[in-house]
Amino acid sequence: MIFALCGGDARTARLAELLLSDGSSVRAWALEDAPLPRGARRCDTAAECCAGADCAVLPLPAAAKRGFLYAPMSPGPRCPGEVFGSLAPGSLVCAGGVTAEMRGLASAAGVRLRDYAADDGFRAANSLATAEGALAVLLRETEDVLCGKRAVIFGAGRITAALAPRLRALGVDCAVCSRSRSKRAWYAAQGFAAPSPPELPETLSRADIAVNTAPGLVLTAARLTELPAGALVLDLASAPGGVDFEAARAFGIRCLTAPGLPGKYSPRSAAVFVKDAIYAILEDERLGKN
Repeated sequence: MIFALCGGDARTARLAELLLSDGSSVRAWALEDAPLPRGARRCDTAAECCAGADCAVLPLPAAAKRGFLYAPMSPGPRCPGEVFGSLAPGSLVCAGGVTAEMRGLASAAGVRLRDYAADDGFRAANSLATAEGALAVLLRETEDVLCGKRAVIFGAGRITAALAPRLRALGVDCAVCSRSRSKRAWYAAQGFAAPSPPELPETLSRADIAVNTAPGLVLTAARLTELPAGALVLDLASAPGGVDFEAARAFGIRCLTAPGLPGKYSPRSAAVFVKDAIYAILEDERLGKN
């Protein structure tokens, strides 16, 4: 097969290695600064990269700020429309975290767009890589050992399910906050503190670390004022995030964003997760499952 890899980070470079080792041909565009393996063909244009390709692969996240292609290893902004416009109608595009705008571009170009980040197996594996990356960030940004710290995690999805027990294993007193009563009950059954909304101010007042995994605005200006001086806030949610960063700066709260953690801390494993999800999509396509 011929794969056209368009944009991305270190995960994409590792994905190129995996695809080549499986006997596929690999072309790359918007990856000028990436350490691509021998055998991958660098292309100057999206048209050159996508011509005759069996599958175009966009990164996770597929879109960066203002709708541009996520391409941190390219010197300039790139548009997803360049990829879609270079493909023949009916071509397959696999992308991670597809936006509504991107679906519109794909539909207008007549290409088949599949979201590999929607695969349950991929989500579980990627959450593990994100959790380990978050631990690396916290260890780097905290002058003391994590053991004995108090952490509050907002959101009760897959990332929290991977992160909370790992923090606890390091001796962190970890609380999980969710609007869902059933999810709070589940975490309480696992031995975690699971404060209800009225209990949050007291929980936050004792926190050393606050981690957000929820996609909506959770750590508002009012919520940030409940944190003690010196607390560290880490936002793991996709852009635009779940923290009022302007308020955090005004209050002097140290607030970090950490997008693309799997690509920074475990690119090889993250590439395997992407490859497996793409191969599952290709198999579905072969069997006529959409």
